[in-house]
Amino acid sequence: MSYSHEASDGSDRVGLYLQDKHPIRENMELVQYAEEQGFDEVWQAESRLARDAITPMAAYAAVTDDIKIGSGVINNWTRNTALIAQTMSTLEELAGPDRILCGIGAWWDPLAEKVGVDRSDAPRAMRETVEVTKRLLDMENVTYDGEHVNVRDIELDVVHGDAGPRTVPVYVGATGFKMMELTGHFADGALMNYLVSPEYNQKALDALATGADRSDRSLDEIDRPQLIVCSMDHDEEQALDNARELITQYLGQQPHIMKASGVSQDLIDEVGEAIGGWPADKDDIEKGMDLIPDEVVHKLTASGRPEQCREKVREYAENGCLCPILYPLGDDPKLMIDEFADGYR
Repeated sequence: MSYSHEASDGSDRVGLYLQDKHPIRENMELVQYAEEQGFDEVWQAESRLARDAITPMAAYAAVTDDIKIGSGVINNWTRNTALIAQTMSTLEELAGPDRILCGIGAWWDPLAEKVGVDRSDAPRAMRETVEVTKRLLDMENVTYDGEHVNVRDIELDVVHGDAGPRTVPVYVGATGFKMMELTGHFADGALMNYLVSPEYNQKALDALATGADRSDRSLDEIDRPQLIVCSMDHDEEQALDNARELITQYLGQQPHIMKASGVSQDLIDEVGEAIGGWPADKDDIEKGMDLIPDEVVHKLTASGRPEQCREKVREYAENGCLCPILYPLGDDPKLMIDEFADGYR
């Protein structure tokens, strides 16, 4: 499935990333505002056990006309391939063609293990999930005998309405380089992670290119949006503090991001000990925040005054990101949208 790497007007693509910082109805208004300001995409997190992605995606689709809407990301353990394809097909029915983006990730421990999910052999499980999901979205009848995915004689059972192939590209939310290589081999795109440095991107691109070569594709055929924390405020210190809280939470709780972040293991260990793992309460996170220096905030996020944020986002773009997906952490998210309304070059 082909996918354009340019915005609809040929300029820089830019997107919005939403988690659970703002109420859903406020997020709906932000997505409408972002669309009015020329943003191309919005990706909804399915983060921790806070908020699922599908419900907000449907809400955004119902109140917008053109902006693309992605899952950033659902996991491949708690939804089987048939349900993933059925869900994305339903969202396309609501939003219209060429608007829904299916992002799938391998989840993370300790959350997964605490709900009884064994994530061993994650790359193979992801490959099987993506292969079958793509075939179902192409309206094929699928029988597949894999190690993790086993289906027999199934297809999207569309009786009423358009029964043609769905226009939903499948992305993998890859962080580790083995998963990144496999993504280059079998997926339409990689939804690159946040809280990593631009230098990380170069290794990620190498892995994607290796995988793409195995499927006789070039790196240019792999779409590469990237989540980027953007904490913007005219007060630089306030912006840094807003980002520091998120960094503390993720460094202390999500090992896959820790490993890719480029932050020293000593600091990661200190933060993890301070907040006590997942789930952590607000008091524990505040203790860990005191350990995060400004240089780490600048390394892993686009934080500070508007011009500082734009400069950092350009760094990610210069290192392989094709569409910055900006997570607004500032107290005025519309300020961030306004500042990136004309791109980031």
